[in-house]
Amino acid sequence: MASDKKEAAVKRAARKRSVAKERVKAKAYAKADAKRDEKKKVYKKKLSANAAIREQYEADTQSSYSGGKSSGEVEKAYKLVAAQEGISNGQAKSMIDRGLVYVGNKKVMIARGELSVKTEFKVQRIEKIRPIFENDDLIVVDKPAFLNSDEIERQFKGARLLHRLDRETSGVLILVKNEEFRLKAIQAFSQDEVYKEYVAWVEGVFIDEVMIDKPIVTEKRHNKAYSKVSQQGKPARSEVYPLEVSGKKSKVKIIIHEGRTHQIRTHLRSINFPIVGDELYGGHRAQRVMLHAKKVTLLGKTFEAPEPKVFRHFSE
Repeated sequence: MASDKKEAAVKRAARKRSVAKERVKAKAYAKADAKRDEKKKVYKKKLSANAAIREQYEADTQSSYSGGKSSGEVEKAYKLVAAQEGISNGQAKSMIDRGLVYVGNKKVMIARGELSVKTEFKVQRIEKIRPIFENDDLIVVDKPAFLNSDEIERQFKGARLLHRLDRETSGVLILVKNEEFRLKAIQAFSQDEVYKEYVAWVEGVFIDEVMIDKPIVTEKRHNKAYSKVSQQGKPARSEVYPLEVSGKKSKVKIIIHEGRTHQIRTHLRSINFPIVGDELYGGHRAQRVMLHAKKVTLLGKTFEAPEPKVFRHFSE
């Protein structure tokens, strides 16, 4: 009898343990189900948001890039540009990468982006290189925007760049023909004996002249040069003078010393007057970076490049 009671007690204890385990499992399953349900809700929200983004993008693309026309057919931007302009795909891609292709007032940013086949493009042409001066020692040209300095050097065999201008910066660019003159010119640059005057349109109302004396350090970001003000940088000075105010933009004259990479762009941003079109340093989007190397005086000779027509836009 006693043994039967003991056996029954053991069985009851086993059942309790089993029930307890089942309850633990049930709770774990319920918790896991709740997590899955929550993940599903988040996932559905993301899908919904992405769908809304896609719908808006498609609507923007059709209205901005296709003049309101709708079409189910799409193609890569560079292929459409190539077909419209009668050029190679490579040439079309290069034009987009340079920032020369627009749809309406919007710059086409991604060459491989897909657009409606009905898209009509506006292509900005690169102006011709205009010679300013030439003798046995040097060649001076008015560099157009959207050309790299190296590309210009390749067009003048036997001449070497004495200095550089950024791709979207236009103006006076000097190439030298012989080593003797190059060494003299480099010494003049290093001793701050070269007068370098630029003009720029900047964001904001600029009314007081200022000397910006802030060291600059340059680093690589995504394989491109990027400069910033830093006490660990090299000395750099820029004199900035107001010339004109038009709405919320101002035209300024800049005289630079030292000539660090992106010196003007970095200095103007540091005083909250970024250059129009200079998105890398805080400026609003425009046809180009509105910076022009207007005048250079080197070893007794002065070279000047007239301001591009686009610079008159903000004055009118």
